[in-house]
Amino acid sequence: MALPAEKARYTFADSLAWEGDGRMEIIDGEIFMMASPSSTHQEISMELSRQLANYLVGKQCRVYPAPFDVRLFEEDGDAPEDVDTVVVPDISVVCDRDKIDERGCKGAPDLVVEILSPSSLRTDRLIKLRLYQRAGVREYWIVDPENKSVQVLLLDDSGTFRPYEDYGREEIARVQVLDGCFIELDKVFS
Repeated sequence: MALPAEKARYTFADSLAWEGDGRMEIIDGEIFMMASPSSTHQEISMELSRQLANYLVGKQCRVYPAPFDVRLFEEDGDAPEDVDTVVVPDISVVCDRDKIDERGCKGAPDLVVEILSPSSLRTDRLIKLRLYQRAGVREYWIVDPENKSVQVLLLDDSGTFRPYEDYGREEIARVQVLDGCFIELDKVFS
């Protein structure tokens, strides 16, 4: 895919006009290219999505695996050219159906899951962590395929992510924003 012409600031409007199937995110007006995920990454993503979707049958919340655009800071009345941050989390869980439109999610999902890869370590652990915190994502999971572990961060009352729990391969992880939802990590990391 050819990159769009060089600009000082990119927006959601630019991404809607791009042709091709390259994976990109826009963070504060800057383009970030995304490598295609590995087969291990995709297997983990599918199993997490499956378990979340099974739990959510008949419930208000919905799970959206990538590719799914999340416009973290879009507000009512914003035009696509006003939105300069569009991320593509590996998995998003959204409980407020008013945030969902045909283009993805407007505002912060309730739960975001990012699956680490060698090319995304810095982005997922630093840049996106700060973005999700600033946007008000209530729960953030960082899944580490290499160490077969999950780090769970929860947003506290002051709007800061705090480490809640680190889960290993054989454990059952509790989703805090979904009452009664538990993820069997031995199936995720099989």
